[in-house]
Amino acid sequence: MRFFGKTSIDFSAKRRIAFIISGLVILAGIVSLVINGGPKYGIDFKGGLVTELNLTPSNSSLPELDAQQLREGLAKDGIKNIEIQNITENGKKYFVIKAEKSKDLADKIIASVKKEFPKYVNKNMIRRQDSVGPKIGKELRGKAVLAIFYSLLGIIIYIWWRFEFTFGIAAVIALFHDVMITIGIFSIFGKEINLTIVAALLTIVGYSLNDTIVVFDRIREDLRFYRKETYESIINHSINETLSRTIITSLTTFLVVFVLFISGGTVIHNFAFALMVGVIVGTYSSIFIASPILVEYFLRKGDKKRVKKL
Repeated sequence: MRFFGKTSIDFSAKRRIAFIISGLVILAGIVSLVINGGPKYGIDFKGGLVTELNLTPSNSSLPELDAQQLREGLAKDGIKNIEIQNITENGKKYFVIKAEKSKDLADKIIASVKKEFPKYVNKNMIRRQDSVGPKIGKELRGKAVLAIFYSLLGIIIYIWWRFEFTFGIAAVIALFHDVMITIGIFSIFGKEINLTIVAALLTIVGYSLNDTIVVFDRIREDLRFYRKETYESIINHSINETLSRTIITSLTTFLVVFVLFISGGTVIHNFAFALMVGVIVGTYSSIFIASPILVEYFLRKGDKKRVKKL
């Protein structure tokens, strides 16, 4: 069942406008990155203090703490700009607190917890305290970049094997487009890039790729059936055939991520934000970037009428 019914939108004719819009958005992101001296890295990448606390209630009648309560309690004593993750392990509640390194900060965190949450304090409260240096952060940044690079390289090889090399290049350009726009928007809004956001970027790559492959698969089928049509007409027809599926999938995914963004709390706020941007941009790129790149390639190749069998 088609959500939109049968559509005949001329997406190919709008490809140059789409390329200009994407170029302007990417340029705005690059300008923001230059002005801000690069991405705003989180503690994972620039180093800082890591404190892990055991705040399991000793009395079963006490409610469990959550990360937001702990964050608000520390904020009362002026401890802000921190990352808090909660971990449940063997029935015990642990909190990992990450903050920028400053003088006596570790002592201030412990003192604040004892002051704001005295009923949760126990003799084994401090599980570990570590200092993450900038060298480790730099190493993590390098590994994060390599993770994205290797994923894009693997995608080229996979699509080259499944379709052909040109399709793989088009898909990777679209995925690079999605990552660049997401990073640019994070820079414009002053949001931090940490390991969680790297995971979100890889998720965006996977989501966008899945949508692009659906369109590419239909293009491959249509190339076999509509031999007398131009490449532009066939690709345009394929996008329209998959449009309903693309919109329904993206809309349902976006709604779920939007709920996480609204009610998921501070811990996953930026992660959900990145996925929201990624779903929108990934849907846009599969329609207006990946497939139109194929149109440009085939038109520049000069073979407008004959369609080779894939």
